[in-house]
Amino acid sequence: MTDNSDSATRRAFVTAAGTAGVLGLAGCTSNPDSGGSGDSGGDSDQLSGTIDIAGSSTVFPLATAFAETFQQEHSDVDINVQSTGSGGGFANFFCPGETDFNNASRPIKPEEEEACADNGVEPVELTVATDALTVIVNNEADFLDSLTVEELRTIWSAETQTETWSDVNSDWPDEEIELYGPSDASGTYDYFIEAILGEEGPGHRQDYSATEQDRTIIQGVQGSEYAIGYLGFAYYSQNGDSVKAVAIDDGDGPVEPSLETAKSGEYSPLARPLFTYPAKSSLAEDHVAEFARFFLENTTDEEVVANDVGYVPLTEDQQAEQVEKLETAIEEATDA
Repeated sequence: MTDNSDSATRRAFVTAAGTAGVLGLAGCTSNPDSGGSGDSGGDSDQLSGTIDIAGSSTVFPLATAFAETFQQEHSDVDINVQSTGSGGGFANFFCPGETDFNNASRPIKPEEEEACADNGVEPVELTVATDALTVIVNNEADFLDSLTVEELRTIWSAETQTETWSDVNSDWPDEEIELYGPSDASGTYDYFIEAILGEEGPGHRQDYSATEQDRTIIQGVQGSEYAIGYLGFAYYSQNGDSVKAVAIDDGDGPVEPSLETAKSGEYSPLARPLFTYPAKSSLAEDHVAEFARFFLENTTDEEVVANDVGYVPLTEDQQAEQVEKLETAIEEATDA
């Protein structure tokens, strides 16, 4: 489904991520090709072409916010942003060469790099923000304000298959736990395994309501007093009245998820970097290269990244490092 949202607010972008998996910005065409080009002189006012982006639902609202602004400035550039999950984007769109960018809420995996290489696609890793992966419960869950990492592991581990809250803590209700979370195509799912369950551990339980629509996670937890879920901080921050965030205790006491605790590193182990990966060959196209530059130029924008979307912006030093990496890739692409 395509939702044309030329005048949508940033809050609407987050909602759209949970309800519409695909957002085609105003002026988008149905042309599946991403091979449009700018003018040969590189005049940004004359940029034209299509840019196709897939991947992380967590990065989706940030990419959409930047894409909307860029498209308003360059009306002949059509930008299509899909929320497919990090892994789903790599496997089904980016590595097969069907998209110009893949957003990701965790680093690309070696097997994904191999799949890309098999198709002549070279990803360029660009860090764009920091997220505080957030555990949420129902507002009526008065028994629960914080969880230790061990308790979180017990709830979500495939080995324990915990059924009731009292199985986790005898002081908690003898009520069945309802679980909501991202699907296994999601980078949020992968990061949760790495940070909480351990990559060599028993794995993530599968008897839960899995979705790539973060809004569905919010709605599920909102609808049951004994539900729990996890998702990116931006989606929680836009729905803070609907559900309650759980503080996480990694050994030094409970820490609530926030932009401040993610930036300081206190929110351990669930603070994580967010990425976008342009394909190097796509950067040879003027309109793609200019959008990549625009994306990075705005990663320090407190108003958009932090206040409107809900992530920690890059520092100027971090931004400069990413810009240097991008410019090197653009030069290599245009010289190829």
